[in-house]
Amino acid sequence: MIVFDLKCTDEHVFEAWFGSSVAFEAQRERGLIACPYCGATDVTKAVMAPSIPAKGNTRSMPSNLPTPEAMKAAFQALAAAQVKALETSEWVGRAFADRARAMHVGDAPVAPIHGQSTAAEVKDLVEEGVPIAPLIVPVVPPEALN
Repeated sequence: MIVFDLKCTDEHVFEAWFGSSVAFEAQRERGLIACPYCGATDVTKAVMAPSIPAKGNTRSMPSNLPTPEAMKAAFQALAAAQVKALETSEWVGRAFADRARAMHVGDAPVAPIHGQSTAAEVKDLVEEGVPIAPLIVPVVPPEALN
């Protein structure tokens, strides 16, 4: 397999994989390659940086990676911030989608809430323009604590 950076007539650059250079040319000539951005089938190879493998098995780790301790501290800070934000939010459980939708259309007063939804409910809310966001840290439902 070989990967090429390709460019359409509208200057969109995208990546595509082919079995060989010959396979790329055959597909290009038959108009089988289309720009994923605009659908143009007139594409050419774009200029690519050469792929030079690392010498032997020596690969250096980037020096700007956080330490495990720093990652743990960041996650704990994030969890604490979420706990603080949820102090003023009402747990509505499985009624989340219905409550959020009612607030969005004006059938209920707007208030901070959190709860549970299925993937299908979330998709519907997003498509309807209901402003929602997932919680970053999982929350144990209050009824599960008893």
